[in-house]
Amino acid sequence: MSMKLLTAEIRERLLRNGRLQRQCAEQGEAEPDFVPVVKLFTPDAGCTWLLTELDPEDPDLGFGLCDLGMGCPETGSVRISELESVRGRLGLPVERDRHFTATKTLSAYAAEAWTHGAIRA
Repeated sequence: MSMKLLTAEIRERLLRNGRLQRQCAEQGEAEPDFVPVVKLFTPDAGCTWLLTELDPEDPDLGFGLCDLGMGCPETGSVRISELESVRGRLGLPVERDRHFTATKTLSAYAAEAWTHGAIRA
């Protein structure tokens, strides 16, 4: 049996950030620079996602730093349901890094990833 990508606690933290993001946008405030909540990766394809939030209007839509292993990581949105169906070269599914603890904000991870051409987390 495969591991759930997002536990209930992780999902709630991502949704909380998504609600805060939306509130800041509606009030014309600066965008929050969240610390990533979860790291997802392909054990056999070099892909990594550091997610900071879920869209409260569309909870299948996550946002964060996405690295598809091609040397050009970018911030953007990704569908959780799509990640659940992704398989790497050996047919392994995307996994959640259960040992990941963010040590900096998403923009700091992004700056480092753009410098090195890959997420280093």
